[in-house]
Amino acid sequence: MSLLSQIKTPRDLRTMSIAQLEDLAGEIRAVIIDKVSRSGGHLAPNLGVVELTIAMHRVFDFAHDRLLFDVGHQCYPHKILTGRLDKFEMLRTSAGISGFPEPSESEYDLFRVGHAGTAISTAVGMARGDELMKTSYLPGVRPDGKRVVSLIGDASIVNGVAMEGLNNAGTLKRQMLVVLNDNGMSISKPQGAMAQYFDRVRVSHTYSDFKKGAKELLRHVPGGDYLKEAYHRMGEMTKAAIAEESWFEQFGLLTVGPIDGHDLPTLIEFLTEAQDIDRPMVLHVKTTKGKGLDIAEQDATKFHSPKAFRVERDEQLGCRVEMKASGRSFTAAFGDALVDLMERDERVVTATAAMADGTGVIRAIESFSDRSFDTGICESHAMDMMAGMAKCGLKPFFAVYSTFLQRAFDQAFQESALQGLPVRLCLDRAGLVGGDGAVHHGFCDIAILRTLPDAVLTAAIDEASLRASLEFMRTWEGGLSSVRYPRDNIDERFGEAPPFGLGKARLLTPEFADLDTNTPDVAILAFGTPAVAASDAIDMLRNEYKVALYDARFAKPVDSTLLRELLERSIPILTLEDHSIIGGFGSAVLEAAQDLGFDASRVVRHGIPDHWIIQDSRAEQLKQVGLDADGIARMICHAYAPKEHAMFVAKAMESHHEPKPFTDNTPAQG
Repeated sequence: MSLLSQIKTPRDLRTMSIAQLEDLAGEIRAVIIDKVSRSGGHLAPNLGVVELTIAMHRVFDFAHDRLLFDVGHQCYPHKILTGRLDKFEMLRTSAGISGFPEPSESEYDLFRVGHAGTAISTAVGMARGDELMKTSYLPGVRPDGKRVVSLIGDASIVNGVAMEGLNNAGTLKRQMLVVLNDNGMSISKPQGAMAQYFDRVRVSHTYSDFKKGAKELLRHVPGGDYLKEAYHRMGEMTKAAIAEESWFEQFGLLTVGPIDGHDLPTLIEFLTEAQDIDRPMVLHVKTTKGKGLDIAEQDATKFHSPKAFRVERDEQLGCRVEMKASGRSFTAAFGDALVDLMERDERVVTATAAMADGTGVIRAIESFSDRSFDTGICESHAMDMMAGMAKCGLKPFFAVYSTFLQRAFDQAFQESALQGLPVRLCLDRAGLVGGDGAVHHGFCDIAILRTLPDAVLTAAIDEASLRASLEFMRTWEGGLSSVRYPRDNIDERFGEAPPFGLGKARLLTPEFADLDTNTPDVAILAFGTPAVAASDAIDMLRNEYKVALYDARFAKPVDSTLLRELLERSIPILTLEDHSIIGGFGSAVLEAAQDLGFDASRVVRHGIPDHWIIQDSRAEQLKQVGLDADGIARMICHAYAPKEHAMFVAKAMESHHEPKPFTDNTPAQG
């Protein structure tokens, strides 16, 4: 019988010997490797925290105490230990469990979290909240009160929100433990002065004699009087590992370590002592990302979140990894196009915020290291840096996931748009992202950027249009601009793309070039890749409807000339977007129609509905929200005959049958 099968709750860890816990760590790694190799997912981050997770659950009772994850992509061992092993086979699917902490799954998950830097601030909030509710741990008064633990990585600690959290954590006068998981890696190698500091600490730090320096250290730390009290309650191991001249002491946090994050006896002893220290403390833990799988240890970036893979071992050839085959991605296409821009224009510069591989900027870094920058997990800083470079006359392209752009919106507003500076935003992972789920969907970039005066917003439908959009942005000096594209492979059915003209759509169905001689039943304005599924939907309905398909290209400004031509002819319009239905491209079309003085009742919007979409494949998510070919076909029918189609859908819902496309092409009445 496996040890893992004996774990019903984390409390069962307390009945196991150290040797059994070490064997259990091996079993957990085997489960993670097996699952991720078959389906993809976050591999290296989770392999690195197995012993640390076991030790934390052994010492603390997180059904009672508070555990706050940062980013959350290192939560697989935590989920396995907290009763979700049976659903692990369906990880990152709607039928299984999320790849990030998810409160609806378990009482052990406190926040849905997928963005970096938040864990310390939310931990401070819970620490203060428990104090006010008189449920916090307090030695001698409430020994059974709630303790608070925040788990954060060394790459996340440099995030501005994390810094703000540290600044406030140092003012606490109660227990709060920050566990710094230092693996020398984010998704790729961390950047900046803090990363260099941790490098020095790892190399140079040795456990000092606490009698030599600890008391003197406490005397100089802000809040040292409080820390002195904690010092007297420490065990000898913790005293001996106090880090002298630690960076964290400037925030008023006692710092211990670094200690070996794979040494279970040491971890358990330090955590046992740390749980009773009633002042804020940092436990610096050194781990190896990808631990237990040699190929992941050797290339932690590649195996941070790999696709399905197979490892082949040969005595002569060594270890070879075969990744699941797939087509050409938008990310790869962007990376190539960016290098091409930089080759042709020496004023083009680029930056990314810790996503050099994920955004494709790694190619530019390799080819143009003097004009390419990885700022680390600092989106706000990166945006401001790009604005500064634009002010100097350069042409900055900031490659960032749509979901992380939200962190830089204030800077997009204040330092770019307000100044009229042409910073170019390249928004990867726009729309529904698949297995990462709600924490990573890029569903609101149009809505937030569209509010900025003079901003120009574009979208790509394939590689040719992506290149055309980037070329347009390269020469656009009128202010902030953006292009959005999904985490998906490219479909090249539409061929070569003509150059982008400001606010001009592109007709994808040339038979409707003259609307007077060939008037469509419905016109689709697709913003971005929904144009591909729309093309399939049109083929499905070809014998019943005449549908004109346009690549809208711009959400701001929309093509008002085209809109006028369609509305003057009373042609129903269906807008499509892989974005929230609220405030997106469809809303821009409605507003433009009203501004032109037209009745906008024949404009039907279709996009991501106003509720959270959970983890699954991107294809399944698009199907769920009706942005696949079948769903768009239904919307074409609805746009053509909205009253009849609505009645049909209502009757189908009453009979519990899934509605099929309404195909009666009798014109709507009234």
